[in-house]
Amino acid sequence: MDTMRERFTSTLSQLLDTDPRLALVLADIGVAGFADAQRAHPDRVINVGIREQLLVGTGAGLALTGMRPVLHTFASFLVERAFEQVKLDFEHQGTGGVLVSTGGSYDWPAGGRTHMAPGDVALLDTLDGWTVHIPGHPDETETLLKHAVAAGDDRVYVRLSAHANTAARPVSGLGFHTEREGRGGVVVAVGPMLDNVLAAVEGLDVTVLYAATVRPFDGVALRAALGGRAEGADVVLVEPCLAGTSTAAVNDALADLPHRVLGLGIGRRELRRYGSIDEHLKGQGLDPRSLRDRIVSFLNR
Repeated sequence: MDTMRERFTSTLSQLLDTDPRLALVLADIGVAGFADAQRAHPDRVINVGIREQLLVGTGAGLALTGMRPVLHTFASFLVERAFEQVKLDFEHQGTGGVLVSTGGSYDWPAGGRTHMAPGDVALLDTLDGWTVHIPGHPDETETLLKHAVAAGDDRVYVRLSAHANTAARPVSGLGFHTEREGRGGVVVAVGPMLDNVLAAVEGLDVTVLYAATVRPFDGVALRAALGGRAEGADVVLVEPCLAGTSTAAVNDALADLPHRVLGLGIGRRELRRYGSIDEHLKGQGLDPRSLRDRIVSFLNR
């Protein structure tokens, strides 16, 4: 199976051939993968070098001319390092574009803290009007990328990861997918966390919702899964980004219902032993065994 990033490269290269409005802006990261596309479309595949603020500014400038820009680099560089440009050049100016990141929270542990961005989605939440896709499989990456590119002049963030589920789910970019139903609480698994969540809740009487698109947050699907339980609702969020990133969205969706929320994800404490992705998952309590203990403890409280 190819990776999400490889699927992004092949899919976008094909889209550049068919959509003259599309432009790609890079900052040295990913240039080799787009070599053929750059030769075919030298005016629409632009590498600005290691200048992430310029990357974002160039993309917004292209949007002002009527182009649909796609910007790509590590999440820590795209969202965190260039956040002022994202805020001013896109949101403040009212321009649209597609930001596609790689690296996620700790996809390249050997790269160290400079290449880790667990707070990227939470940071974008301080801005208005962003759609956020967190695919869990390369097939979902292709579907959501096509959805993002075709989304008029909207502002879209696509968060790619080396961590993936074994199978793709039906995604449309518009809401949650019901993976299984139960009479207990509801567990919302975001993107690549689904496999671990399903292993963790095996044998438990809970509903599992799968979210490959987290903004806008599908409060309608969440309420439907809870069935309007007057006695109170228990919701567990399992996200591959900063713990609690979507907790406020759950609270907003259930504002008129008694409910409890447990937000699981990447903690604020930095893990300084840069091992493998699986080791980081275990260190963050996101492996199946740890998740089961945390979910059961919460539901039984």
